[in-house]
Amino acid sequence: MDKRKIGNLEVSEIGMGCMGFSHGYGQVPEESYSIDAIRAAYDYDCTFFDTAETYGREMFFPGHNELLLGKAAAPFRSHIVLATKFHLAPGEYKGSDSLYDVILAHLQASMKNLQTDWIDLYYLHRVNEEIPVEEIAQVMGRLIREGLIRGWGLSQVTADILDRAHSVTPVSAVQNLYSMVERDCEAEIFPYCLAHQIGVVPFSPIASGFLSGKVTENTAFEGDDVRRFVPQLSRENIAANQPILQVLSRFSALKNATNAQISLAWMLHKYPNVVPIPGSKNKERILENLGASQVKLTDEEFKELEDALNACTVHGHRGIHESEQNTFSKNWRK
Repeated sequence: MDKRKIGNLEVSEIGMGCMGFSHGYGQVPEESYSIDAIRAAYDYDCTFFDTAETYGREMFFPGHNELLLGKAAAPFRSHIVLATKFHLAPGEYKGSDSLYDVILAHLQASMKNLQTDWIDLYYLHRVNEEIPVEEIAQVMGRLIREGLIRGWGLSQVTADILDRAHSVTPVSAVQNLYSMVERDCEAEIFPYCLAHQIGVVPFSPIASGFLSGKVTENTAFEGDDVRRFVPQLSRENIAANQPILQVLSRFSALKNATNAQISLAWMLHKYPNVVPIPGSKNKERILENLGASQVKLTDEEFKELEDALNACTVHGHRGIHESEQNTFSKNWRK
């Protein structure tokens, strides 16, 4: 698989989001299956794996996903880039505390879970409006200097917040929602990141499975499945967004690829600094997604696809304007 740079980190051009092995997509697989799937991704030449401290089995076991990834990746830890995210809840940090000590405690717990002495890419999971992002950036700079992390990032942020943070300690990556049906990042995030050598790491690049064509109006989302709250996946919006799938199907037939692979190949062609991290709990789907690296669009094909997408109206929108105080995740964490 071709490699790309996010900040000073070199990664496979498609990474792997591991959340689904612990929660978020209904019943989770057995541990042995999950470990085998993660190792199969590495064997396919995936070198970029993403998790978070809050990804916990059935939401009652925070850290479960980190523990799982740490166990799976132990044999090849030094050959991959591990990314995880920390979560500063409202009220957790009080001005009299040491912000460094608060964040360090999160980091040390994640390193223990992941069986590692350092984290390659450490994200603030959501901005906490009670804590200036500049203060977070100062702590990240210290952790980098101490060798505990190699780079840091932000998730679900605007270009203004990113600029405030980057001006204090250079940011390696932004992990925002981005796909064919969620394109807010194209206005300001991508231009800013291209100008400042920052990677953009889209989560839900296949729109929670919608762009694969496998999600229909009759698909039932049960348990802790976050797709119950995804705007594009309401029955009404699944029906209204069918023209987008028709465009994808035309190109997947042309390129002998799947819809999901075309959606990933589209963003890889569009931006040199994008590294999507599709997530799945299904080994077959994981390898299919990684296989998008073999699907190459010509400039003419890309323009035709882009024009066709631009002619479609997207129904349902989540966007990137989220924080700890106002976030999509609160719908399913309750």
